[in-house]
Amino acid sequence: MSEIPSGLAPSLDDLAALAEQAFAALPEGFRAMTGEVIFRVDDFPPDEVLDELGIQDPFELTGLYQGVDLSRRSVFDPQPQASMVFLYRRPILDEWAERGDVTLGDLVAHVLVHEIGHHFGLSDDDIHAIEAAAD
Repeated sequence: MSEIPSGLAPSLDDLAALAEQAFAALPEGFRAMTGEVIFRVDDFPPDEVLDELGIQDPFELTGLYQGVDLSRRSVFDPQPQASMVFLYRRPILDEWAERGDVTLGDLVAHVLVHEIGHHFGLSDDDIHAIEAAAD
């Protein structure tokens, strides 16, 4: 990641660069299976998304997968909309500052992989079980 001037919070571009680095560091087979997912970094999720998910505090959502996951796609279905993984900068920075026990790059990688897990059709419980088994 490029140097961030001291005292300034990492920008959207800084987080996007960390996400690109994290994705590039994943095993090639994993990246290939991910396919044509679009990655995007925004400051916060839109209010409509928070309302749909029943989330009051926008700082509670660090990432989101939107699309038809691979487990529900069929060759007989019309071409689905592009799958997207959103990373939300302000909630990620807030969690990073509160935790203090993880690098920003590691946290961005964690959120990115979590959302890619949803692209593969895994539930939050599935992802948490995999994470617990890896620790």
